Amino acid sequence: MTKVFLIGAGPGDAELLTVKALRLLGQADVVLHDSLVGPDILALARADARLVDVGKRCGRHSASQQEICALLVAEARGGAMVVRLKGGDPMIFGRATEEMAELTRHGIGFEVIPGVTAATAAAAALGVSLTRRGVASSLHFLAGHGAQSGLPAHDWLALTKSGGTLVVYMGGLSLAGLAAQFIEAGMAPDTPALAVENASLPGQRVVEGTLASLPGQMAAAPASGPVLVMIGPAFSPGESRHIKSDR
Repeated sequence: MTKVFLIGAGPGDAELLTVKALRLLGQADVVLHDSLVGPDILALARADARLVDVGKRCGRHSASQQEICALLVAEARGGAMVVRLKGGDPMIFGRATEEMAELTRHGIGFEVIPGVTAATAAAAALGVSLTRRGVASSLHFLAGHGAQSGLPAHDWLALTKSGGTLVVYMGGLSLAGLAAQFIEAGMAPDTPALAVENASLPGQRVVEGTLASLPGQMAAAPASGPVLVMIGPAFSPGESRHIKSDR
């Protein structure tokens, strides 16, 4: 029976791939991959596999979601072993729902292979627990922009009152708006906040500040790679740090 594999490529470091992901990459006939999946990971695909970049980044689409779904169906129906390779984890802001629904509609089986998500990779590099005992008893993953661009309709007040760790994916461009919304909802401007660019990669950059200061710090030194914004008391000064950061 034909099956499509939706594989999480992790945050960028090829050594963070799962053993199963590595095995399937080495067997696939065609790999439809996100733009942010780097060459080190793509090099692990079978030598004669067709690599197709279908990624989305900062609103610049090389393929619409509808086109990606159609490609998955066409390749699978043609008898190819298909891998859909997604940055991070397919089930965390990975648009897996649309692809699984389309495959199901056409009677095509699929299997999801989890990947390391950027938040846990960044936490490991920082040496900071996102759910530090006695400090942060909840963890919230948020999207930094909505489906039609702009800020999503989060419950800013509820998130502020949670007192937990907030991790904002794709939050680099909307950082000023995010900070303003949280401060308006009652979050202290001096709440620890940091931005992690290119988590897990050799060029990883960490900018530490506060909810109020971080937008200006990032504006002064704009990012060129994907940015993860992390907010909460778990990042207070004095926490363990194992890498250099920009202040």
